[in-house]
Amino acid sequence: MNKLIFALLITLSHSNAFSQTNDTEYGPRKFDLVDKWTAVVSAYTPEIEAIDRAFAQIDDAQINKVMTIKGVKYQIGIYKGEPIVVFTTGISVPNAAMTMQMALDYFPIDKVVMMGIAGAVNPSFAPGDIAIPERWYFHDESVYVNPDTNKQGAYLLPDYYENALKVYKEREKTDPNAPKYKNFGFIHPEEMSVIKDGWDAPKQMPYFSVSPLLLDLAKKALASIEAIKMPSGKPITVSIGGNGVTGSVFTDNGEYRKWLRDVYSAQVTEMESAAVGQVCFVNDIEWIIIRSVSDLAGGQHGKNEENVFDAIASGTGTKLMIGLLDQIVISDSASKTNTD
Repeated sequence: MNKLIFALLITLSHSNAFSQTNDTEYGPRKFDLVDKWTAVVSAYTPEIEAIDRAFAQIDDAQINKVMTIKGVKYQIGIYKGEPIVVFTTGISVPNAAMTMQMALDYFPIDKVVMMGIAGAVNPSFAPGDIAIPERWYFHDESVYVNPDTNKQGAYLLPDYYENALKVYKEREKTDPNAPKYKNFGFIHPEEMSVIKDGWDAPKQMPYFSVSPLLLDLAKKALASIEAIKMPSGKPITVSIGGNGVTGSVFTDNGEYRKWLRDVYSAQVTEMESAAVGQVCFVNDIEWIIIRSVSDLAGGQHGKNEENVFDAIASGTGTKLMIGLLDQIVISDSASKTNTD
């Protein structure tokens, strides 16, 4: 998009250029734009600072407008000719869901690229390594129950949950990515029900899958950029595919970490991605998450050192994110050429 035209669109952001075109006076705006925006998203300060530093070193990355809505700061600009909006969701599931939906209601977004840190569930990972899971699961949607005093090691499960478990077990036969549910003590995992346009009723969903297009572009990005290294010069590992898990807890327990691996075959655990995925799924938005390892989620010896590696991990993740944004620019340019 021509920079002058984009600047004009920003200036007119509160005028008819972004007027509400749905049939009633209620509901979010409908954006009648051909060139929609890519949202570049993180959860908290070290992550967004790494993104801002990277953009500051790129001549074709500019922020043209900064605005705050309901306390959330949005940086609006261009990346190599493509319109972007950069913001943080805040930490944890409720903040991620709320802020992501607000952004989709406020801005003409059609792609979401989130970058942040995570705890390693895969024991082969070390700080600085990167995971781009293909699927994201909520790991702490659950039922807390009492033990059965008449039966050693058993628990008193509500009828509805026993019925749900039967459905989960049947799904395992046909879906190779279905969780292999088992309890963690008195904690018994279950699934959230989701509703979207075109569905008559909510459905339980075990996971949300990232955009196949963006997953493919991530693979191209990895093949096209220089090898990513830690500040020490140590090369990092990048894993594309597999599973990530999200919950409203900072996971720092070795036994629970093993449980996450057993049940979800998880690569990493963190506190926002599945919520972002759910919002994008409901809104039919392309999305992908890059997570760089800051800690071992309880697999370490001694105290968790997330605070030591959060900025370093944010830096390694940003390098791959920049490569992905470059591939998005190339892909969008090719799509426009084929359309013309």
